Amino acid sequence: MLFRKKMPRCCTYCQHSTLLNDEEVLCVKRGVVCINRTCRKFTYDPCKRVPPKAKAADFQKYDNEDFSL
Repeated sequence: MLFRKKMPRCCTYCQHSTLLNDEEVLCVKRGVVCINRTCRKFTYDPCKRVPPKAKAADFQKYDNEDFSL
């Protein structure tokens, strides 16, 4: 869920950080830090959250008769 109440606190989702690469973020308050780090200045930014990909639909259980009128 994108807007759940108990969000894990990490610098990846902080308002004060910018993603540098897969392992580091640039924090306005702390500088270059690990993506899993957090501090007392953490402010959650929902726009930085990437939702999980939806599962692909499985059409194997249907046949051509199901799609005809």
